[in-house]
Amino acid sequence: MADQKRFRVYATCDIGEALELLRKRGYDVEVYPGPEPPPKELILEKLRGGVDGLITTLRDPIDAEVFQAGTGHLKVVSQFAVGYDNIRRADANRYQVPFTNTADVLTEATAEFAFFMMGALARKLWSAEHLLRKNEWGTWHPYLPFLGDEVTGKTIGVIGTGRIGLAMIKKCTGFDMNILCYDPGFQNHDFVRAIQQLKDLRHSTGVCKDRSWIKYVEFEQALREADFVTVHVPLIRPGEGAPPTYHLINEKTLRMMKPTAYLINNSRGPVVDEAAVAKALRENWIAGAALDVFAREPLPADSPLRDPAIEDRCRLYPHFASAGKITRLSTDPDKGMAGRCVQGLIDVLEQHYNGDPSKMPFVVNKEAFKK
Repeated sequence: MADQKRFRVYATCDIGEALELLRKRGYDVEVYPGPEPPPKELILEKLRGGVDGLITTLRDPIDAEVFQAGTGHLKVVSQFAVGYDNIRRADANRYQVPFTNTADVLTEATAEFAFFMMGALARKLWSAEHLLRKNEWGTWHPYLPFLGDEVTGKTIGVIGTGRIGLAMIKKCTGFDMNILCYDPGFQNHDFVRAIQQLKDLRHSTGVCKDRSWIKYVEFEQALREADFVTVHVPLIRPGEGAPPTYHLINEKTLRMMKPTAYLINNSRGPVVDEAAVAKALRENWIAGAALDVFAREPLPADSPLRDPAIEDRCRLYPHFASAGKITRLSTDPDKGMAGRCVQGLIDVLEQHYNGDPSKMPFVVNKEAFKK
């Protein structure tokens, strides 16, 4: 950074030691001190003061007003997340500001947590621990007070076979699950064939007793036949692209599921109609649901998902899927969101890749900069 401009960076939250990497490069870094998101007016004030780089989270609304406030100074918005629903892509393109995200590094952690959500829900871990902690565990009995459902050998419908969906499939393979895949866009048949080969090998060598399978099917078939339905799709609202995924899981699709089936979602909150899920649980259309993301975060106190009548079958988590120490805070851009976040910012500010954002690996809106 010798003889280079001293870049000014404002971070809307503390992302750990990765910020020290910027300071060591001579950057002037200011961090909003509270755990809550800063008021938008404060972000606008910082930008008007001449900030070069803005580090944001899903909690921060980044729109034309923000880009206008940064006119003449703001060179990059670096998002500490794989999603960027909070960033108006069209506005970023209009003001010619690249924005980055932290895709890939949270893939395994997110899929891992989806699998754990499924297991905790099916085996009734929450109900079992409450029973013990309330000193209501009277004696051992073969089937009282309740039984859970095994995961091994069951059929799972994986809705969305992008990075996280494929990682989920790998984990389900280890539990000898039959896998119904659905994706309206790209279908990774090479990956599915490789998984089937692994399943066949496990069976032929005696590692597992029963033969299991994997295949692509239509959406309705996945819903009707699966014991578990796990959702791994981006949020696409009507008019933003085809096919939309907003309320993909709704009253109609929930009614297609088995009454013994479970729903898992740690993709995007609005992909699921929360009122419909609560109704499905109250009326026993499905056996249970586990959700880590919500239409409004934090989850409102009056959310129908908080209904005490369904709490034994509805697991709720605080947008926690990527919350592993390495995944969230490692300074290595190949391992941690923090490392990738600051590397994306550095690439733009220091004009790596010959200063061409369309060639920078972590820039999302490459289309705005292609010659």
